[in-house]
Amino acid sequence: MVIGEAPGAEEDRQGKPFVGKSGQLLDNILGSVGFAEEDVYITNIVKRRPPNNRTPLKWEILAYKPWIAEEIRLVDPHVIMLVGRVSAQTVLRSICSPDARLPISQSRGRWYEHEGKWLIPVFHPSYLLRNPQKTPGSPKALTWQDIQSVRSKMNQYTEST
Repeated sequence: MVIGEAPGAEEDRQGKPFVGKSGQLLDNILGSVGFAEEDVYITNIVKRRPPNNRTPLKWEILAYKPWIAEEIRLVDPHVIMLVGRVSAQTVLRSICSPDARLPISQSRGRWYEHEGKWLIPVFHPSYLLRNPQKTPGSPKALTWQDIQSVRSKMNQYTEST
C-alpha cells in the first residue's frame, strides 16, 4: 500500500491518486523492483486537492482520518509506504510514534511496526523530480535504497506465508 499526501491538479481532475508526473515516477520506482500496478493499492491522506496546492491543514487531515483508517483495514497491507512529509507525519502521529515530528529527511528509510503492519516513510516523487541528481546520498539514491528495502520486506513476508 502507498499513502501519499493529497491530490494534485491532474489527480483531482481524474479522481485517482498519482496520475501526473509524480505518479509516473512512482510507477517507475515500484516497477524497478517488480511491483506491478495491480499489486499496489495507492491512496492519499486527503482526498481533495487543497486550494493552490498548499499543504493540507490539520482539520482537512482529520476529516479524512476515518476514511484512510478504513482503507487500511480493508486492504490489510503487510507494508505501507508513507510517501512524503505529510503522509509520514500523519500516520506516525496516529500510531503515537515519537518520530512523528521528524522531517522526512530523517524519518525516511526507517521501518516502524504497528499492529502487524510495516510502515516506511519515503521521499515524495515530486521532491525527487525537483532533485534529480543520482549521486550517493542524494534523494534519488536514498529512494533507491528505500524501495529495495520495501522489496526485501515483501519478499520476507511472502516467504513466511
